[in-house]
Amino acid sequence: MSNLIEKGKKASAYQAVDENIDHSTKIIGIGSGTTIVYAVERLAERVKQENLDIQCVPSSFQAKQLLAKNNLKITDLETFTSIDVTIDGADEVDKNLVCIKGGGGCHLQEKLIAYCAKKFILIADYRKKSTELGQSWHNGIPIEVLPSAYRLVKENIEKLYGGNAKLREFTGSTLGKAGPIITDNGNFILDWIFEIKDDNSGYDWNTINTNIKMIPGVIETGLFIDMAKVAYFGNADGTVTKLNKCLRC
Repeated sequence: MSNLIEKGKKASAYQAVDENIDHSTKIIGIGSGTTIVYAVERLAERVKQENLDIQCVPSSFQAKQLLAKNNLKITDLETFTSIDVTIDGADEVDKNLVCIKGGGGCHLQEKLIAYCAKKFILIADYRKKSTELGQSWHNGIPIEVLPSAYRLVKENIEKLYGGNAKLREFTGSTLGKAGPIITDNGNFILDWIFEIKDDNSGYDWNTINTNIKMIPGVIETGLFIDMAKVAYFGNADGTVTKLNKCLRC
């Protein structure tokens, strides 16, 4: 099964890079996660083969290391606040291209480079495609919070919408550390496990996102709404299912 998943990840990443990057592309945002490894791999191949003049804005320390390993030019948002294309993975994507990101704890930086992009593209394997959020991803919506405010935020989210907002902590003894996981920005993460509606009617994620961000202490959520233009889902057989933003919805 793992080989089929990796085959899907690679297929989605390669097709996204091939269809959206050309000689007119100068600044690219690079997200984080396992599928992004294949996107950077393909990007490095094309830069070398086609002599593309591209600079990359990484979303995390991991992404920066990956770019450096592949000898790609690295820049930042202080230098460029306008990005031609941003490519990133997702934990789950619904039928309207609303997605959950932040399983790796980088959603604040990822949202920054998504916001600055003229075109934001999602890449993932077939497991990440859902009709409604929560069908395949059961680890909740990541919410980055100030350490001193995590309990305040937790209690208010649960009061507003139910479910369980859990502080993300290290698990297992091999990590050699106990306690909360710290983001690249020095903050905590709450994972809000929301309740799945029996009638599968879904939620008004735009309103929920706005209300959560109004709670003092919330830095950013892992809900990406009306940002992605297209998503590529790699299937186990190596084909790719493409989902475009519905402009009439």
